[in-house]
Amino acid sequence: MLVCCGGGGLSSGIALALEAEAPGMRLRTVEPAGFDGWARSLAVGGRQDNPTESGSICDALLARTPGELTFPIVRRLAGPGLTVTDDEALMAMGQAFLRLKLVAEPGGAVALAAALYRAGEIAGDAVICTISGGNVDPAMFARALATL
Repeated sequence: MLVCCGGGGLSSGIALALEAEAPGMRLRTVEPAGFDGWARSLAVGGRQDNPTESGSICDALLARTPGELTFPIVRRLAGPGLTVTDDEALMAMGQAFLRLKLVAEPGGAVALAAALYRAGEIAGDAVICTISGGNVDPAMFARALATL
């Protein structure tokens, strides 16, 4: 289960639901490259800061630090974190619109981007990913559509 991750609220909630209802599934956080506080934190077992809070089109996910309340839950229940580039997020936005008829904001498309463009980093026969948020301005959406 690939989940778009900023502070960790959505990830921790889904991780708890999976634990209760689908214990064989493993959650993986997905973040924009360069803002991989979750991936680094999960790798070392402690909360790591991102060096900056701006510089990616995935602005909805640019938390400074993984959440204090959410980190222990995700650390216990998730696999390694994944990252995608802004270009991959844009391409995923375009594919979501073309194939699924969904409008996703850049941060809401990172899990789909990981499923599409980071398959070699994902184990298992089936992958589920979140697509969240439609808060995208026309210019950014045009950039996403231009990737098709």
